Amino acid sequence: MNMRLLLLASITMGLLAGCGEPKQLAPSSATTPSGTETASPETPPESSAPPAAEAGTVPAEPTPPAAAKVEPPKNLAARKLAPERIKRGEEIYRKNCASCHGPNGEATPGWRTPGPDGRYPPPPLDGSAHAWHHSTETLEKMIQDGSVDGAMPAWKGKLTNQQIGDVIVWIKSLWPDEVYDIWHKEIENKPQPKQN
Repeated sequence: MNMRLLLLASITMGLLAGCGEPKQLAPSSATTPSGTETASPETPPESSAPPAAEAGTVPAEPTPPAAAKVEPPKNLAARKLAPERIKRGEEIYRKNCASCHGPNGEATPGWRTPGPDGRYPPPPLDGSAHAWHHSTETLEKMIQDGSVDGAMPAWKGKLTNQQIGDVIVWIKSLWPDEVYDIWHKEIENKPQPKQN
């Protein structure tokens, strides 16, 4: 019995820890007007060494890493997201969600570091974190019911189902093409196992 409990706790902790990690994406390529693909420019690796402090100065506290930069979608029309829903969703998001998740869904630097109360700050929704690891149905439920720890308020009764759906459509419009494609194939439309 104790081994089962230990195994269950280990699996649960692994799932919870993995949910906040972004999936590494392959380098994207861009298509030129002539139809040929060109590799996207690579950015030089960042130095992990802190800058040398001048003599007699106190080194500054390290700043938490910012949310990863995401590439805006190039083929938004292929997603078949209704433009009027995107517009309404953006307006509702900016009025109700931006103060916590950032005006463009980018969150705040240090969102992976718990605050003094032990809670994590609101994560980014722009495709650089884990929001895209959830189906539309799960995202709707999260927004309606809020987070278990109460860090995110429940929006049921404050926003209509239509408004929540529009916000989710706007959030999906932020995701880079590669993220959206993976989400659409592996999360939203995950093939069901064959029933014998």
